[in-house]
Amino acid sequence: MYSIEELSEQVEKALTTIEFPQEPNNLYDPIKYVLLSGGKRIRPILTLSSCNMFKEILSDAIYPALAVEVFHNFTLVHDDIMDNADIRRGKETIHKKWSNSVAILSGDAMTIFAYKLLVKTDRKFILPIIDIFNSFSLGICEGQQFDMDFEKIKYISPEEYTKMIELKTAVLLKGALQIGAIIGEAKNSDVTLIGDFGLNLGLAFQLQDDLLDVYGDTNVFGKKLGGDIVSNKKTILVVKAFCNAKGEQLNKLNMLYQQNTIDAEAKIEEVVKIFNETNVKEETELLITNYYSKAIESIEKISISSNRKDVLLNIANKIMNRNS
Repeated sequence: MYSIEELSEQVEKALTTIEFPQEPNNLYDPIKYVLLSGGKRIRPILTLSSCNMFKEILSDAIYPALAVEVFHNFTLVHDDIMDNADIRRGKETIHKKWSNSVAILSGDAMTIFAYKLLVKTDRKFILPIIDIFNSFSLGICEGQQFDMDFEKIKYISPEEYTKMIELKTAVLLKGALQIGAIIGEAKNSDVTLIGDFGLNLGLAFQLQDDLLDVYGDTNVFGKKLGGDIVSNKKTILVVKAFCNAKGEQLNKLNMLYQQNTIDAEAKIEEVVKIFNETNVKEETELLITNYYSKAIESIEKISISSNRKDVLLNIANKIMNRNS
């Protein structure tokens, strides 16, 4: 079996071999720019690792893994436009470096290239993996729309928030793993189980992101803490704080999230104080633990020898013990 490092090396090498047309420059240069700007490559590595659980040869999984990574990066390009974000992975975003119009069109082209890569695998796998690819692609769009809708809604429930992040984040991890398992010719029951593993890992992953934005280590996190608070972004911490706060606490929280003239540092300090008083950190940590436990339960049920699960379990462990 391949190690995490070997799988990562395969992904990086394969990304450099994708051939894009030379012209028009303003369509293809931004695509090459974003694909080669780094990133953890979690999703394509999951695809390859999932395939490798069931068979040794990964050649049929390389192109679908690249398709997953190209599609993921497309979502980031369009997310950055919608969020008006200037920096991604320490570099200027496409819409900032070129323009919104260029970023939109390059993102559109990336979706087409993702499908071109996807169908380069063995024909016997194409129909089932396209079904999965279509399912998570549409799910991500639905999740993004829910996220934007929530910006205009004062209160949302933890259940509504969980559904949104399931669509926006977790379904892609689920799909990446299921595509790998199908190409590895896993049994249908194992494809379902590895999907459950990915879905719960994805939920834990996003909740941990929410937590790190407030309670992470600034030196390791790589950016200033509290950015989600300053931008009024609804995270699980905010959702739970509005559920748990009472009386004067709730009035203050409402005021902090309604006024745009409050000093950023003062706002972060006051909101975090309410987070601490309402125990949302502890509740979120418990949720993360529960989703991660469900993920591990699913992978343990997969009907292969336990040593063939080690690499995927190590990836999950690295994901959940990250500081950024």
